[in-house]
Amino acid sequence: MLRITGYGHVAIKVTDLARSLDFYRDRLGFPEMLRLNNDDGSTWLVYLRITDDHYLEIFPGAENDRAPGWNANGVNHMCFTIDDLDATTARIKAAGIALTSEIKQGLDGNRQAWIEDPDGNRIELMEMAPDCLQYQAIRRLRAESR
Repeated sequence: MLRITGYGHVAIKVTDLARSLDFYRDRLGFPEMLRLNNDDGSTWLVYLRITDDHYLEIFPGAENDRAPGWNANGVNHMCFTIDDLDATTARIKAAGIALTSEIKQGLDGNRQAWIEDPDGNRIELMEMAPDCLQYQAIRRLRAESR
């Protein structure tokens, strides 16, 4: 069996690099780690740190003005896990980012709120509940593998 230990990054194409860096780096607080440039010196990608093991790659030069709708083929949304959703949403609102969905309970038992980046990429903010469906499934899978 293939042993995958996690995922390293999510990569998005954006229409306006400066506007996206303002959103992700300056307002959400993901530090810029590095930039890679094309041969002509233009930015090929910017690497932002979410955690020590998870990153966001931002590529400029998107062809469309907006990400496809929620029911289009492809990645539907990104989800960032949050320790304190109330404090995080208050900070996000103070940074001038509107919630597209206020805090609510998800079907999985977790609390969630939603935002969009400047290109319309949907972002779920999720506070994991101690007995959410994901943790229940993890415990079941671990018990079955014994």
